[in-house]
Amino acid sequence: MSQSLGLWMLLAAAATIVITGLPAWVALISVAVGFTALGLASGVLSLALLTALPLRLIGLLESDLLQALPLYVLMGALLHRLPLAELLFRAGTRAAGGGARGGAIAGLGLGVLLAPMSGSVGASVAMLSQAVYPRLAASGMEAARSGALLTVASTLGVVVPPSLVLILLGDAMLRAHTEAVNITHQAQTIINTQDIFHGALLPAGLLLALYLAITWFDARRFASSEPLATPTLTPRQWLVALLALAVIVGLLAAVTLGYLYAVEAAATGALLLFVFGLASGELDRPRLTQVLRDTMAVTGALFALLLAATSFTLVVRAFETDRLLAAWLVALPGGRYGALLLVLGGLALCALVLDAFEMIFMVIPIVMPPLLVIVPDAPWVAVLTLFILQASFMAPPAGYAVLLLRQKLALPHRALARALAPYLVAQALVVVALLIWPGLVWKEEESAPPGAPVEFDLEQQLQQQEAR
Repeated sequence: MSQSLGLWMLLAAAATIVITGLPAWVALISVAVGFTALGLASGVLSLALLTALPLRLIGLLESDLLQALPLYVLMGALLHRLPLAELLFRAGTRAAGGGARGGAIAGLGLGVLLAPMSGSVGASVAMLSQAVYPRLAASGMEAARSGALLTVASTLGVVVPPSLVLILLGDAMLRAHTEAVNITHQAQTIINTQDIFHGALLPAGLLLALYLAITWFDARRFASSEPLATPTLTPRQWLVALLALAVIVGLLAAVTLGYLYAVEAAATGALLLFVFGLASGELDRPRLTQVLRDTMAVTGALFALLLAATSFTLVVRAFETDRLLAAWLVALPGGRYGALLLVLGGLALCALVLDAFEMIFMVIPIVMPPLLVIVPDAPWVAVLTLFILQASFMAPPAGYAVLLLRQKLALPHRALARALAPYLVAQALVVVALLIWPGLVWKEEESAPPGAPVEFDLEQQLQQQEAR
């Protein structure tokens, strides 16, 4: 009975976030404290649980990977406050031929370039709706199709490496995979962030090619008959746009290919954006104050969420809910594919009410270790998780990106859903291709084949692991 309390904690946390509108970290801490008190009063938990929490939090914050987090947030704040995104969009529109088609292709390209750097889906929606949407409307593109394009572009940071979402998911998957390997004692190389970067490249490239084809045909078929002229750029603006493009592409490629650490690239990008702001005269004292306030607020919220989620998952594990989930997954019909599809479906539902960071900090640490015990191909599972999260953020009417965009632009629901349909079909095709051909996820060493049987007693291994 006590093992199911962890599931009730998940439901209570999600309900608290949706109903009360409280920040996620407040909801997680409140639910964790409430269920801890219930466990102590009923004798299910012991006070030793509370003594383990400080060491768990200190060990978490010693991770070098978290140094990149405030730098990525600073980059996102600078991109949001400086006119660089607008300049890149104008240059891309002119380079793609102008009009609705050029604007649509430039908008998608801007999402590819800036969404990985902006840090989150919410930040991407805010930046693109401010810099791109008015110009798409001026170029003659329908409002609903412009909104659909911005929804898609704002979620590209989930699957296009290297982004803050992929970095944090890589850290979460490393921890989950370590737990799974310790349980099964299989001789496997533990997944790292670079494995996820490499694994996501080919599927992300395939998805972008489909998106580009859809965007090109949509812009050609549904543009208004009287588009406004695209403003010309001065030679200086062209030079700035080309230099910015070269720097952004260079930094993203260097991190993805392993030539730079994420911290180094984020620090370099933030410094270059800061210098650009000073040199162009756009980063005056009031705007710099806004950038620093945005950075501190978002960074504080992310670290608060990380600490709250760590406390939350500790209580869930203390109730032995992870053992319950593992037993359920093993007992499912369909073997490894049955367990994989169930977990991916659960993640898709959770992503309708939680954003990417809440998913990574709260849900992934609970469901991934038992899944990776059964499906040891961690890079494949990680890439599938990314594409499922992106699809959920785009899915009307409750997708996270859809809700944020409709709050900002007040677009009609049905028209937006129709415009998003081709992109969602493309997303589904890539997910199906990943399920059928795991080889689309590039990795240095092939894991055990998905259909191989589980040759160990999971319950016994979990008990031995907990005894240590």
